[in-house]
Amino acid sequence: MSPAGPAWPRLRVLQTLWALLVVLLAPWRLWAIKNTQECTWQVVLNNFETVGKKDASDRFVDQEPLYTVDKVFSQLVDAPVDPDETYLGFPYYLKINYSCKGESSEALVRKGHLTGLKPVVLVTFQSPVNFHRWKIEQLQIQMEAAPFRSRERCNAEEVCLMSWYTPMPIKNGSVVMRVDVSSNGLGPFIPNKRFQVNINGFLERQRDNTLQFTVGNELFNLIPRYFVNVPSRPLWYTVDQAPVFILGGIPEEKAILLTDTNFKDFFLVELSIDSCWVGSFYCPQTSFTATIYDAIATESTLFIRQNQLIYYFTGTYTTLHESNRGSGRWVRVLANECIKKLCPVHFHSNGSEYVMALTTGKHEGYVHFGTITDGRVSFELLPRQRSVCSGILVVNCSITWAVFIAGDYNLLLLVEIEDPSTRKYFQVVSYDLVSDYLVVLYTIPEFIPDARGLEFLMVLGTESYTNFPMVPKGMSYNPYNNLLFIWGNFLLQSYNSENFIYLADFPKELSIKYLVNSFYGDTAIVTETEEIWYLLEGSYQVYKLFPSKGWQVHVSLQVMQQSSLYAPNETMVTLFYEDHRLYQLVYLIDNQQGRLVKRLVPVEQLLMYQQISNDYLLERQGSHLTLSFTNFCPFTVMRLRDLPNPQIYTRQERYRAQPPCVLEPGGFHSNNSLAVYQGLVYYLLWLHSKYDKPYADPVHDPTWRWWKNKKQDQDYYFYLASNWRSAGSVHVDMASYEKIYDLKAENELPERIFLDKGTSYRFSVFLTAREPEPVHGPSFQLQSKVGLAVVLADPECIEAVVKEKVVVNRNSVLFWVTLSDKRFCFDQGISGHHLIKTSMLLKVVGSSGHCFQNTNQGPRMQGNLMVPVLIGCPPGKRLAFDITYTLEYNRLQNKHYFDCVHVDPEMPCFLFRDIFYPFFLIQDLVTGDSGSFQGSYVLKVVGGGPTLDTIKEYSEEDIYRFNSPLDKTGSLIWTTRNTTTTEDSAFNILSHNSLGIEWLCMENSPCHDTIPHSIFASEFFFKVLVSNRGVDKSTYCDYQLTFQLHIHGLPLSARRAFLILMVSASLFVGLVILYVISCLLSPYVVKVCNVLCWKINNIIAWESYIYSIASDTGAFSNTSGIKSGESSGGISRVVSKVAGENRTDTKETLRKKPIS
Repeated sequence: MSPAGPAWPRLRVLQTLWALLVVLLAPWRLWAIKNTQECTWQVVLNNFETVGKKDASDRFVDQEPLYTVDKVFSQLVDAPVDPDETYLGFPYYLKINYSCKGESSEALVRKGHLTGLKPVVLVTFQSPVNFHRWKIEQLQIQMEAAPFRSRERCNAEEVCLMSWYTPMPIKNGSVVMRVDVSSNGLGPFIPNKRFQVNINGFLERQRDNTLQFTVGNELFNLIPRYFVNVPSRPLWYTVDQAPVFILGGIPEEKAILLTDTNFKDFFLVELSIDSCWVGSFYCPQTSFTATIYDAIATESTLFIRQNQLIYYFTGTYTTLHESNRGSGRWVRVLANECIKKLCPVHFHSNGSEYVMALTTGKHEGYVHFGTITDGRVSFELLPRQRSVCSGILVVNCSITWAVFIAGDYNLLLLVEIEDPSTRKYFQVVSYDLVSDYLVVLYTIPEFIPDARGLEFLMVLGTESYTNFPMVPKGMSYNPYNNLLFIWGNFLLQSYNSENFIYLADFPKELSIKYLVNSFYGDTAIVTETEEIWYLLEGSYQVYKLFPSKGWQVHVSLQVMQQSSLYAPNETMVTLFYEDHRLYQLVYLIDNQQGRLVKRLVPVEQLLMYQQISNDYLLERQGSHLTLSFTNFCPFTVMRLRDLPNPQIYTRQERYRAQPPCVLEPGGFHSNNSLAVYQGLVYYLLWLHSKYDKPYADPVHDPTWRWWKNKKQDQDYYFYLASNWRSAGSVHVDMASYEKIYDLKAENELPERIFLDKGTSYRFSVFLTAREPEPVHGPSFQLQSKVGLAVVLADPECIEAVVKEKVVVNRNSVLFWVTLSDKRFCFDQGISGHHLIKTSMLLKVVGSSGHCFQNTNQGPRMQGNLMVPVLIGCPPGKRLAFDITYTLEYNRLQNKHYFDCVHVDPEMPCFLFRDIFYPFFLIQDLVTGDSGSFQGSYVLKVVGGGPTLDTIKEYSEEDIYRFNSPLDKTGSLIWTTRNTTTTEDSAFNILSHNSLGIEWLCMENSPCHDTIPHSIFASEFFFKVLVSNRGVDKSTYCDYQLTFQLHIHGLPLSARRAFLILMVSASLFVGLVILYVISCLLSPYVVKVCNVLCWKINNIIAWESYIYSIASDTGAFSNTSGIKSGESSGGISRVVSKVAGENRTDTKETLRKKPIS
C-alpha cells in the first residue's frame, strides 16, 4: 500500500487535538459571523441541439464553425448588422449554473436570476506553439451570460428550470482555453472559479452521433488493482500548451488515464497498440510487460513508452494544422533502438516542442532528440559525431537523465560513469547542439556532505562527507530563474550549473522519485515511500507536508466537515501543479467502493498547522492554562501599491461582448437570440483576426469598421427596441461589442511582465513591522528592521532599484521597486518571437514559510513573490502604413493628388512623376496607442507586377539590383536624396524626416516600359518591404511590414514612345489623305452611282413586265378550256372580265411608254 494519508486518526488523537483545533478555528470566526454560503460555479459544454436540456453535456470535439446562424441574421431587418455579411457561429455553448452547500441548485439559480445575478465569463486563449504559422498574442474575451429557460415541462407560470449560456469561442492556433467565471456583483456571493475547456483531438464523432476515442477503447471499470499498491508516477506535459493529459503506470495493462479538463473528469483508455516486444542481443531487457511506463503530452501529439518501444499519436486539430493531420493510429518510432527512458521538455521554443529518448544497448551514450512541429515528429541522434562516452574520454558510461535548455540551445546530461576500478561516479555534461561540443560542467561527489546542523552547504570539495553514497536519479530545470536541481537521495541546486548548494533539510535516508515544479517558485518532492516534501525557491528550507502533524490536523478537520475527498484507504496516483496550486490525484476506497478524485494539497494550511503545533507555549494564568503562539513572520501587513495598468506589461488583449437585448418580459433568451449572440461573438473575433493588415485604418480599433456606417442610426435602433418593434424581438446594442484598453491593476503583481528595450516596471511594497515601538534615532529606524530583497535571475539583462521610506507613525516601511531592462541583452526580433525568459523574486527577509494571509478561499502565502519576465519585442506591436497621413502630406508637398481612374478606397494610387513621401505608424494592439514611427528603416521593393494577379517575388539578387544605390546595371526602381545608408552601403536608410522617394524604373527594372492595358496611362503594383532591423536601436522589435503600393502614370520607353508616335502620325496622315481624295472625287462618284441606279431600276422593271405577261397568258388559257355547270360558268365570266381589263391596261401602258 502506498497511502496518500496516514492511518485514520483514533478518538484519543482527536481529543488531544481538540484544544489546538479551537485555537486554529478562532481566526475564522469572522467568516462564520458573516454566514457566507459555500457556493461554487458549475460549467458544462452544450451544443446547439442540447441547449436547454437538463443534465446535458458534451465533449469539445467539433472545431468547424456553423453556418446555420446566418439564417437567423437574415431576419434582422432594421438592425445594425450587415445583410451582405455571412455570419457564422461556434459549435458549442457554455452552460453555467451554481450550487451552494445544502441547498437546491434549481431554486438557487432562480433566486439568483431574480436578484439580478449574471455570470461574467472570461475566456483566455493560450498562444500557439508554432509562431511561424500563427500570430503570437495574449487574447481574452469577456462575455456576460444570457438566461435561458429549460425545455423541460414545467407547471410554474414563469420558470422552473433555467441556466445561463454564453458562446464558447474558438480561435485558430489555440487548443487550450481557460474559462474564468465570476459574478456581476449582484445576488449571492460566489467566489471566482477557473475551468479548463480544452479541445480533445483524440475523440471522433460517429455516424450515430456518439463519441469514440481514436487512440483506443474506453474502459468503464476502475478495478482496484489498477491503483492500490501501485506507486505514484509523474505527470509530464508541455506547460500551458497540452490540451490533453495522459498518465500511464497501470500494472500489466496497456491503458492510460486521459483527461482534457486537468482531471476534473477523466477516461480510462486501453490503447490500440500492437504490444510487441522486440528482443535482441543488444537490448538488455529480458521480461515483457504491457504497462505503459512513460507518457508525455504535447500540444497535439501523445508519446508513450512500453518496454523499449516508443509510440506517438497525433490528434485531429484543424484549428492548429488547417487540415486533418491526425495519425489515425499509433505510430512506432525508433523501432530498432532500445529506449530505456523518455525525458520531457516542459517548454516549447522556436515554434516546436521537444521530447528526448535515452537509449541503451548498441547506442548507449546517445540521446534521440525528438522535435514536434505542427504534429510532425522527427528524431535526431545526438551527439552527431561521437558518443558522450567518447566525448568525455571514458570507456563505459550511461546517460541517466537529460534536460534541454532552449535559451542556450544545449543539453544537460546526467552521466553515470564506470571506470576500470569498478568505481561509479556521476557527471553533469553540457552538449551544444549548434557547435556539437561536449564539456563536463560538474562532477558530483561520491558521498553526501556532512552539513553539521546547517540548512544548506556550499559544495566546494573541501567539506567533510558522510558514509552515505550519493545516488543521482534525475534533474529538473526552471528556465525562468535558471535553477537546476539534481535529485536522488539528496537535493543539490545551482543557478549556473557549475556551483552547487546542498540542501541539508532533506534526509539522506530517503530517495526522491520525482520532482514537480510549478515554475513560479514552488517545488514539490515525492519520495520512493510516497512522502511529499515542499521547497520554496529562493530559500533553503525543505518542509515535510506528508506525513506530518499539519497533515493530521488537516485530515481531522476534513473528517469533522464530512468531506468526500478523504477516506481511510487511499493511494496517491500523481501530483501536479495547476494555476500555481498543488493538486493530488488520489484513488479512494470508501465502503468498498473505489473512485479517483482530484483534490487540493493545502500547502499554506499545512505549514500553518505545522508551525503552530511546533511553536506554542502553555502558560498558567491564575487557575487556568493559556496557550500562546510565536509568530515568526516579521510583518503584520503586506500590500502592493501604485501598480501600473497591467495591459502594457502583460500584453493581454481583451474584448467585451454582451448578449443582445431580448424583448421578453422575463428577460429570457430564445434559441434565435442565442444564435445571434453566437454570430456577434464570432464576427467580433473575426474582425480581430483580420485587423492585422498593412494599411492602417483612420481609427485604431478593430471594431471601427463594424459600426462605422451604422452609428448614425443608433438612436433609430434604440427607438425600435424601446417600442418593442425590433425585428426578431432582438436588439443589438453596438456599444456592447468593444475592445477594452484600460484594465486596472488588482493589487497583485501580473502573471508575467514583458519588457522592451529600456522599459521599466515600477511599483511599491508597503510593510508594517510586527513590533510597534520605533527607536527614535537619527534615522528613525524601526526596532524590528523589515528587509526586502529583490533577486534577479539574469542581472546582466535586467536591474532592480529599491528605495526605502520609513513611515514611523505607522511602524511601517514603504519600498519603491523599479525593474528595468539594461538595453543590451537582446538583439531584435519579430513581435513575440524568441523572447528571453528570466524572472524577478521579491522576498521579505525571514518570511519564507512563516507568513500567511487569510482570504475567503483559505490562507495564502506572503513574503515571496516570483514574477516571470520576458525580454524582447512584446506581442501585440506592429508597423502599419499610415495611408491617411501619407495622402495628406503628399498632396501638400506635390501641390496636387491624382488618384487612379478606377478608385480603390483600400489601396489609393500614387502618381509616378510625384515625389513619394511614405509614413508609418507604430500601433499597440493591446493598449490602443498609435503614433508615428520615429525610427529609421530600410525600404525595399521585393516584388511587383502590372496587375495584382501577376505580382511575383524577386530573388535576393534582384532585390539588391532594384534597390541598392550601388547598382551599376541600370536596374534601380527608385532613389532618394537621402545620403544615409547601411553600414555596407547596400541600401538607403529612411526615416519620417526623409526627403521622399523618386521613382525611376530604369531600363533593366521590371517596371520599365510597362504596356498600358487601356487608353489610360500604365500602372504597376509594387510589393514593398519595410524593416527597421539593424538600423533602429530604440527598440528590440524587428518591425517588418510588407504591403502593396499602386503606382500609375508610368512613362513608356523612348523607343516605344517613338514607335507609337510614328504609327499614330502615319495613321493620321493616311486619314487626312483619304479625306482629301474622297472630297475631290465625290461628284464623279455620285454621277456614276446615279447611272448605275437607273440601269438597275430598268432591269428590275423589265423582268417584272415579262413575269406579268407570262402570268396573264396562262390564266386566259385555263379559263377558256373549262366546261362546267351553271355555278362554274358564273365564275368563268368573272375571270374573263378581269383578264380583259388586264389586257386593256397593258395595251395602254405600251402606248404611253414611247412618249416618256
